[in-house]
Amino acid sequence: GTGSTWVYPSPQMFYNALVRKGKAEDVTEADMEAVVSVHNSMNERAWQTVAQWEKLHAQECGNPRLMRFLGRPHDLSPKARMHVLTGGDAPFDRHDWYIDRCGKEVRYIIDFYFDESKAGSPDAFTMDSRPALDSVESCLDRLKMGIYTTAYKYGLPCPITGDASTFAGEPK
Repeated sequence: GTGSTWVYPSPQMFYNALVRKGKAEDVTEADMEAVVSVHNSMNERAWQTVAQWEKLHAQECGNPRLMRFLGRPHDLSPKARMHVLTGGDAPFDRHDWYIDRCGKEVRYIIDFYFDESKAGSPDAFTMDSRPALDSVESCLDRLKMGIYTTAYKYGLPCPITGDASTFAGEPK
């Protein structure tokens, strides 16, 4: 992409990247249209979750932007490591996304999971997106979000909007 526009890879570009990374053993070029569609959908969902976190800072920056990202499929985040140690599955991929919050760089960790028992359904893919614990502010954001989501879950007024039917500005 150029400027502030991100361009998703074509099916051929995606397949070539898999081959280059040695990850194309169980896919064919014919699979790529569907694979790229799922990939792009997951990235859009990831951005929506990051944007939800960024609403905690809407007063200071109303237009956060993705600066860059780093795929780290072989690196478990501390949270994913704990998940595995307690008997959970490891994520199949991890991304670190770097957000420009109006001049301030903020890192997010996104762990992507696949549930084999739900293969073929939209629920097969899940993700866990959160600010990296790189600063006191990110730690506080995680604490605040925990409070806000709990209030929403129980129908209590959102501390951001004051309305029980919204969560950080999003309708139920």
